[in-house]
Amino acid sequence: MNTMMGLINLEHEHQFFHELTYFRNGASVPFGGRYRLIDFTLSNMVNSNIEEVAIFTRNKYRALMDHLGTGENWELDRRNGGLFILPPDWNDPSDISRGDLQFFHNNRDYFHRGKASYVLISGSQFIANMDYKEAFTYHLERNADVTFISTKAETELPEHERVFRIETDDVGWVKNITNDRSNPLLFTGVYIIHKDLLMKLIDKSIAHHQDNFFEYGIKENISNLNIQSFEYKGYSAFINSIESYYRHNMNLLNEKNYKALFYKKPFVRTKVGNNPPATYSDRANVKRSLLANGCVIDGNVEGSILFRGVKIKEGATIKNSIIMQRCTIEPGVYLENVILDKDVYVKANQRFIGSKDKPYVVAKRIEM
Repeated sequence: MNTMMGLINLEHEHQFFHELTYFRNGASVPFGGRYRLIDFTLSNMVNSNIEEVAIFTRNKYRALMDHLGTGENWELDRRNGGLFILPPDWNDPSDISRGDLQFFHNNRDYFHRGKASYVLISGSQFIANMDYKEAFTYHLERNADVTFISTKAETELPEHERVFRIETDDVGWVKNITNDRSNPLLFTGVYIIHKDLLMKLIDKSIAHHQDNFFEYGIKENISNLNIQSFEYKGYSAFINSIESYYRHNMNLLNEKNYKALFYKKPFVRTKVGNNPPATYSDRANVKRSLLANGCVIDGNVEGSILFRGVKIKEGATIKNSIIMQRCTIEPGVYLENVILDKDVYVKANQRFIGSKDKPYVVAKRIEM
């Protein structure tokens, strides 16, 4: 039986989230009131019957490990397979590998021991609620060496500037990967490859002293590989900047978008919290907002997303903002187009206003 293992490769994801990644990597950034960006890729893998998942991460991964734990919230705390966070370090004096190829080289035994014949590789900056089984079936039917999962941009957005474009022929075979912004077919960063071919291309890339597997193992070998494109047509977003992060959070306040991402079975999974329901006093005034468990609202909230345990005191106003876990907003505060990271304390009668294109961002555990 053909099966897949999952690999979430964070090595070459650029950190454009500024204050939000002072103390964590991009995959750990909270999203949508209760999730982290990595939850979408990890949930898609598990919901597609992938039973073993590895994560390549080099820097600022304490928050990631705290969030993932044993993998039990994704049913990956299993005896066979499960969740593996693989380090790059290895005391091998003969090792000449660099970049993400160092992860592959130093964890070669992980891939050899895995029972799956195919590997699905992804990053964390493309979010969707999708089933990879359909793409896998397509990959097998087309007898492809590699299958890229793509999506078509209905509207060109600033975050698409950093995304590769895929050029295909009439039957979906990939002919080129470009940065041509007139091409609406975007590469999601997710692809399927046979494990044996993966290891062969890794060895070749290391031998040539390369440091980026996709760039040199796949992209530079397009003419030598049979690569298919499988188009995903559901709701999705690329999140690779503060601006795109803010915009796509705010897009969830549109009921259609929220349901497309979170009401679709199987559901997106995340770390379970044990908070009580949100509490609203008689003075609370909440409009068109998402509030997670544990929030205590005595003030005004409009067009905003509040994570678990946020406290909004009487007379405070929160508008078009993202307020993360356990923040406290004292009376008389006015916040508009603001992103507060976790555990921020805002003293009484202060006013902070950003813009929709440039939201005002505050790093975690700041007292303002």
